[in-house]
Amino acid sequence: MKLNIAVLFGGNSVEHEVSVISASQAIAAIDKERYHVIPLYLTKDHRLFSGEALLDVKNFKNTNTLLSKCKQVSIVKVQQKFYVQPIKMNLFTKAQEVDIVIPVVHGTHCEDGSIQGYLETIGIPYSGSDVISAGLGQDKVFMKMVFEHHNIPMVPWMYFHAKDYRLNKENVIQNILESVGLPCVVKPARLGSSVGITLVKTRESLDESILEAMNYDTKIVIEKAVTDLREVNCSVLGDETSVEASVLEEVMKYDAILSYKDKYQSNSKSKGMASTSRICPAELDSEYTKKVQELAKEVFIVLGCSGVTRIDFLMDSNTMELYVNEINTIPGSLSFYLWDKSGYNFTDLMDKLIEQSIQRQRRREKMVFSFETNLLDQYSNRGSKGSKS
Repeated sequence: MKLNIAVLFGGNSVEHEVSVISASQAIAAIDKERYHVIPLYLTKDHRLFSGEALLDVKNFKNTNTLLSKCKQVSIVKVQQKFYVQPIKMNLFTKAQEVDIVIPVVHGTHCEDGSIQGYLETIGIPYSGSDVISAGLGQDKVFMKMVFEHHNIPMVPWMYFHAKDYRLNKENVIQNILESVGLPCVVKPARLGSSVGITLVKTRESLDESILEAMNYDTKIVIEKAVTDLREVNCSVLGDETSVEASVLEEVMKYDAILSYKDKYQSNSKSKGMASTSRICPAELDSEYTKKVQELAKEVFIVLGCSGVTRIDFLMDSNTMELYVNEINTIPGSLSFYLWDKSGYNFTDLMDKLIEQSIQRQRRREKMVFSFETNLLDQYSNRGSKGSKS
């Protein structure tokens, strides 16, 4: 019997369209001989839809027309099974059973643990990182704090809240100049796909860049810019039981930093991150390649990640000094192009994600999350005094 795999994508994020592209690639790669695929599209206004029309990415050119061909749904649990059920039921509609959800979402309100928290709450098995690791991976401030604790190499950095900048702009700018210096990179703390990121070379342009980042987040990260920069990425696949690293890629860019345009619009027919100009495998010797791969696996482990991730590195081409930039817990295109060069095609990768989610669910079913007590029985006899009286 085929497993029913729901691929969840979209969401209220500036990376909404990137998610649609990544999901369409993932759906196409799933082995239809082994699995039945159910597309689940989360709109920007938080409605969930399902339908065959969602399987063709060209239909997303007109969202209103697309949704008119689909049904708004919810995920419900009936006894020990999960179903995708239309909001409006009639004699001609029926619920579809779901065994596993694969989230292919990017950015805030999605990749940051929000979707994972929803899936955890209703209890349905899903692939990829859990709530905590997803949240750490999305929030660059908390992520960097974990890295500091584990002595993972990073460039000098600091952060501040938007309200503090509005109240004490000159103090914040002075702190940036003294603790990080110029040139620096200004980033929203909880965004991805290079949205809102600016390379700043002069004090005069610092304020404009900070205000741009504040359009997307209330927490801003400042990092020391690496001169003579090379950007190298490595994907890590696994869970708490085992991890493996992919080949490396060196990403080419047209601007001073890798931009949204470089990532997704470098050709006329975007294929997500697969369309990015890159050298893969990266032209680095075997010893340095292994160093990057081992550090990538360490990042994956200390953040408690699962599934497929991508860790992005900054490398000084003069000194060959290596710094961890960030992790993507659900990378664009699921980094299939890196695993394709590592011995797994995209279908193999999706098989592994599904198998990992099955094994994680089996491990969780052996754990104790609740136990029987008569606390409420006792409470009802105590009236308003409470359990501490």
